Amino acid sequence: MAAHRRRSALTPGSRRAVTAGAAALLTTATVWTSGPASGTEAATTLTVAKDGSGQYSTVQAAVDAVPAGNTARVVVSVKPGTYRETVKIPSTKQNVTLQGSGSSRNDTVIVYDNASGTRKPDGSGTYGTGGSATVAAEANGFQARNLTISNDFDEAAHQNMSGLQAVALRTAADKVFLDSVIVTGDQDTLLLDTASKATLGRVHMTNSYVVGNVDFIFGRATAVIDRSVITLKKRWDGSSAGYIAAPSTAADRKGFLITGSTVSGDVSASSFHLGRPWHAGGDASLDPMATFRGTTLSSAVRSAPWTDMSGFSWKDDRFAEYKNTGPGSGTASTDRPQLTDSQAADQEIADWLAGWTPSAS
Repeated sequence: MAAHRRRSALTPGSRRAVTAGAAALLTTATVWTSGPASGTEAATTLTVAKDGSGQYSTVQAAVDAVPAGNTARVVVSVKPGTYRETVKIPSTKQNVTLQGSGSSRNDTVIVYDNASGTRKPDGSGTYGTGGSATVAAEANGFQARNLTISNDFDEAAHQNMSGLQAVALRTAADKVFLDSVIVTGDQDTLLLDTASKATLGRVHMTNSYVVGNVDFIFGRATAVIDRSVITLKKRWDGSSAGYIAAPSTAADRKGFLITGSTVSGDVSASSFHLGRPWHAGGDASLDPMATFRGTTLSSAVRSAPWTDMSGFSWKDDRFAEYKNTGPGSGTASTDRPQLTDSQAADQEIADWLAGWTPSAS
């Protein structure tokens, strides 16, 4: 990860599993068009198909065709199939949407298996955590919908490797909208980051699945995960233990808000923490933040759901719950801070998005 010095590897998780999807979002393909006479670019759709029936046969080729500095929405419509490739949307290519055109989120899969410790083909070293991402979105206005993004790195087969973190999706941009997607991996599945420590990076994820086992929602973005399913996985050796969120929030920012969602998975009872504070690079000025509210928690969640990390106490940072339900929920205590109604009124989705209204434009 170029922006952070990543923590040391932890015991990894088990192999990938793609969760069942739901309704599709369809698009009609058009050719690339120049904008109207007024100078405002028309929205454009580029099609990708493995069988050659689209304009491009790889997702990256379609992204490469987007002009640098574009302002209008460009939809990369990906036909059903498994696309084994890495995809990068650079910061110069704003307002790109990756959209599966199948009948469910399972039909279109972008997958690769790089890990932090995987050596680059050119011999220049290893990828690092951020560099391991199957899809890396660095441009503002990025959207993804109706598809699966996966990292299927085989941890069991690489136990001698140093650096087992393997990211499926990395965002490092503002106004990122993830709608009806599956993001699946083991350790460090979903990296919600910003372009720099001083830069705002808002993310809204809704109607989606995130699958993993160790710190699998992490980073310094101001991110909302709404009406989604967080699926807990066993580790590579079949054991159950893990951490959902590892925020690395700047002191003047909001971190992660998980709201109206469900935490579940085929793991042992009382084996997962809701989260822990990631002070990236040992930066004591950070103030990691995560709130779970109105969310159904399975029995997998520990009764003391927060824990320390790398010498930093979670009690010195911002971790709380509000009106969660399910067998993994609990009442207020020193180990389980609960927001008051007044505090919760300032921790709504609108407070996180700060004037941005996500839409599938």
